[in-house]
Amino acid sequence: MGTALLVGIGTGTIVAAGRIGGIPLWLLAAAWFLAVLLPIALVLQASGAHLNPAITLGLAASGRFDWKLAPPYWLAQCGGAFLASGVVLLTLGGGEHLGATVPTGGDVLRAFVAEAAFTAVLVAGVFVLSDRGVGRRRWRLLLPPASVGVSTWAIGPWTGSSLNPARSLAPAVLSGTFTDLWVYLLAAPSAALAVALLWPPHRLLPP
Repeated sequence: MGTALLVGIGTGTIVAAGRIGGIPLWLLAAAWFLAVLLPIALVLQASGAHLNPAITLGLAASGRFDWKLAPPYWLAQCGGAFLASGVVLLTLGGGEHLGATVPTGGDVLRAFVAEAAFTAVLVAGVFVLSDRGVGRRRWRLLLPPASVGVSTWAIGPWTGSSLNPARSLAPAVLSGTFTDLWVYLLAAPSAALAVALLWPPHRLLPP
């Protein structure tokens, strides 16, 4: 449910914006901020609100999450993403390739580095939230959505700003847009593993 909300709100905004001739980049970034914040607020207590296979990978690889639970989480995340993309297709049509992510100008190196860098920022924010709690007035809940919102504004014109393999995979499959899809399926998990290796729990400061 959480991943479906994320993908539905985010890619739905892209498709809807395409139907009206586009929207300002800051508004798209705000939509993605809300697309992450809303499901976190709704499902955090039930599941931890991973929403992203790369996040689950990073949490498991760093010892913050049980590896046995990772496959069901990945299945749920991908299932939610495909459900959301299907709903977007049925309700808004197949414009904008359903929000599929493709490197601008075919520059795969720039896209890979950008996606990996912002995924690392996202994973670091999740680690802070995981290890130190939500904070007073739950302000740390803003770290993941802020990472995604800033990413949309900063690298969206280059990469479409995914940071999430499930978010890229579902629109690509349902729209038949497979151009350089490997960038998004590899960059985010690679960054998550790198952060996990560099930031194990025992090195963290106390809350």
